Amino acid sequence: MEDSIFTKIIKGELPCHKVYEDDRTLAFLDIHPIRPGHVLVIPKVQVDHLWDLTGEDYQAVMNTVRKVAHRIQEVLQPVRVGSHVAGLDVPHAHVHVFPFDSMEEFWVKPDAESEPDHDALAAMAAKLAF
Repeated sequence: MEDSIFTKIIKGELPCHKVYEDDRTLAFLDIHPIRPGHVLVIPKVQVDHLWDLTGEDYQAVMNTVRKVAHRIQEVLQPVRVGSHVAGLDVPHAHVHVFPFDSMEEFWVKPDAESEPDHDALAAMAAKLAF
């Protein structure tokens, strides 16, 4: 299997705006956020479907999702912190974790056509970093 963009990030071949890392997971900002503070949590093992992870890796991902959600709530103080599991864009299991204040914001689609604002992403990563 060819390395996914996320595997290349894990290996340090591509940059990211990291907010958390442990031995099994990595959490970094989505470059096309639906809201500022939109984080992707990934396992360090490349598996296409979240549900195909081993029990240990799945639990590690969900533990990191929980940590990141608490951090987003603490720092950004949204009404809620939500998550999505879609997995259509990158063939590497991942969970979107993001702040939102209304159902309209929860269902917003990212603007993948615009150029990422790396200065804003770096500033947000500094705020959310553990």
